[in-house]
Amino acid sequence: MKFITAIDRYIFRLVLVPMLGIFLLAASLLLLEKMLRLFDFVATEGGPVSVVFKMLANLVPEYASLAIPLGLLLGVLIAFRKLAISSELDVMRAVGLSYARLLRVPFLITLVLVAVNFAIVGYLQPLARYYYEQLNYELKSGALGASIKVGEFTTLKDRMALRIEESRDGGQRLIGIFARVANDRGQVLSISAREGRFLALRDQPDTIILRLIEGQIVQDMPGQDSRVLAFSRHDLPIDLPAIEKFRERGEKDREYILPELLRIGWSESRPAPERLSSQAAFNYRMVEVITMLFMPLLGLALAIPPKRSTSALGLFVSIVMVVVYHKVNQYAEGVAAVGRVDPVLALWGPFVVFTGMILLMYRQTAHVPGGQAIGWLERLSENLSKRIRSILSRRRSTHLLPASATN
Repeated sequence: MKFITAIDRYIFRLVLVPMLGIFLLAASLLLLEKMLRLFDFVATEGGPVSVVFKMLANLVPEYASLAIPLGLLLGVLIAFRKLAISSELDVMRAVGLSYARLLRVPFLITLVLVAVNFAIVGYLQPLARYYYEQLNYELKSGALGASIKVGEFTTLKDRMALRIEESRDGGQRLIGIFARVANDRGQVLSISAREGRFLALRDQPDTIILRLIEGQIVQDMPGQDSRVLAFSRHDLPIDLPAIEKFRERGEKDREYILPELLRIGWSESRPAPERLSSQAAFNYRMVEVITMLFMPLLGLALAIPPKRSTSALGLFVSIVMVVVYHKVNQYAEGVAAVGRVDPVLALWGPFVVFTGMILLMYRQTAHVPGGQAIGWLERLSENLSKRIRSILSRRRSTHLLPASATN
């Protein structure tokens, strides 16, 4: 007997398409929401637009670790809901295929995604987060060219004030330039130019050249008359301010990879607060990954609506359950990191409760004849919708009665 049958391939296609779609949709929504903030932040700091996409690229692992479990859950749920509504699931059950057998392919997909998410959460995400923080620091410090803002006076080395009216072509052309430069002899140069651009020097990384086009220089010396010089091109050297080197990786727990968290969290030489924080971060990551093993069971339990019904309540309940559980884990990590609760109890306690709920819901669906995981909620929703429709119907009929009938 073949391990992968035609039914398995059919279920694989049913799961894969919505899973990939939801993964891309969830990750895109998270990135778009962050993109708006980053564009606003970069515009405020005066940095290049390209840094926004570099920062977003470093956020992809973090958002992928959230979107992968959600995509897996909803992919399984939508696939089995389609089978249930079209009565294909009843046919499969009638020929002797159990729910455990039908979940063979979803569990194979889950194992692959667990390995992928483990690599992301354990190794890729901490490194990407560090590079994101580094870009954020360089943007604020001016290492990315963000220290000179359009429309404002910028002081460099306390001897030069520079103002740029307009920036075009992504910062390649600077329009309406005014600079005021002073030296140790008391000489002051007031320079204005129609446009200019910054040029880097290979042999002098601490100095850049501001090449000015079509302008004039007003030279003021103490006790002497001012002199005015016109130029078609003038190179103005600018000494860059010293920028402090960015910190080493590891100031925050989410920048440590898993082996580093293990080494720090269970090292007697480390301070107690640091050990607790690392233990909380380690347990949080492991819980988030291992919980994925139960997503196919939850997806199947919530996928099957009552007979002769196309209710999508299970879809809504699944999203609420996963989001609430994720937020509980985040809160548990926070309280465990400050020592209020033991990290193992704080993170694995909600895990036991959540997985216990999933197993009970799956048992109700798979092993109780006619059982529904959220049957009580389905009935409550149906009764509530009937009551609302009844109220609306009475109001509509009252509104349509003729005036003589209401008198």
